[in-house]
Amino acid sequence: MSEAWPILGRRLRLALLGGGPGSFIGPIHRAAARLDDRYEIVAGVLSPDPARNAEGAAALGIRAYRSLEALVDGEKKLDAVAIMTPNHRHHEECLQAIAAGLHVICDKPLANSLAEAEEIAKAVRRTMTVFCLTHAYAAYPMIRQARAMVAAGAIGPVRAVQVEYLQAGMAAPVEEGPRTRKLDWKLDAARSGPSLVLGDIGTHAFHLARFVSGLKPVGLAADLGAIVPGRTVDDYGAMFLRFEGGVPGTLLCSQALAGTENAITLRVFGEHGHLEWRHETSNYLTLALQGKPLQRLARGDADLLPQAARLVRIARGHPEGLTEAFANLYRDVSELVASRLTSHPVDTLALDFPTAEDGLEGMMFVDAALRSREEGGAFVSFARDLSP
Repeated sequence: MSEAWPILGRRLRLALLGGGPGSFIGPIHRAAARLDDRYEIVAGVLSPDPARNAEGAAALGIRAYRSLEALVDGEKKLDAVAIMTPNHRHHEECLQAIAAGLHVICDKPLANSLAEAEEIAKAVRRTMTVFCLTHAYAAYPMIRQARAMVAAGAIGPVRAVQVEYLQAGMAAPVEEGPRTRKLDWKLDAARSGPSLVLGDIGTHAFHLARFVSGLKPVGLAADLGAIVPGRTVDDYGAMFLRFEGGVPGTLLCSQALAGTENAITLRVFGEHGHLEWRHETSNYLTLALQGKPLQRLARGDADLLPQAARLVRIARGHPEGLTEAFANLYRDVSELVASRLTSHPVDTLALDFPTAEDGLEGMMFVDAALRSREEGGAFVSFARDLSP
């Protein structure tokens, strides 16, 4: 066993739910968990199909179980579970894991309804579970740099926020072509949720706007639906957002805009200038101050703020991406879990990962967008009693 992480003298024992053979996200979670040598993946329920479950576990050299209940019963020394199952299963599996005393790393969205998200968030508050929701873009170093700069007043008080998340994977009528397991559940609203585009990528965009601006959202007006003829799930959403203090924002998300390539853009405008981050150049952040030369900040710069510098893994000029961002989340979770187990002081900068509370706000966003659609695109409030 590696002794690379001496705080515990061992790795954290991690179980997997989902992410079996053929999964896109499963290998990313596994690589992220192992990158800093702080987790040992010991068991999992990789697929509801017994043969695929056994095949996936054998390939990874871990123990396979038929259900989360069987896994918890069979693995008495687990520390945490990573949940990457279809959206409709998150609610039950998160609650079961929390009840079993496990810390949780869960894919977004948190749940398929606001009521389910509230129940998970309340369980996390009650038990003090370490809970990470994998809005992984929030763990890119230059997103943490942007967040810290806004908080420090580098662009002055925020005056407007713009965010886009555009994809092309559903620009064609994929319903008519070969079907995969992933496509089957995404096209089934009972499993993917009441709005596919918002659950899949809209919550990512909303979280980025919220995370970097530091502003609390108060309401929105939404244009939400499908732009591919005959489609029965949402593939397009455009929003006018309103944040505290009357700050306006816009959000555009779609999975059906031909020619795009996971194109994420965030702009936060302040009194004195603005910051811009693009996913295709994720190692850089643009700072444009009124009347001053444009600045291009880079991951690896010597003068990055501590919140960003702590996430930089290799020297400037060597790009980092999604896997490293996921690994940053796993590392941050490991530090907090280890602190709980040993009373070892935790780096407070490590506490900035997305939590169940962020997931709850994401479902508040989805809920408000659905209510706005029902009211013909009217502005609706986020207001709701969310007391524990």
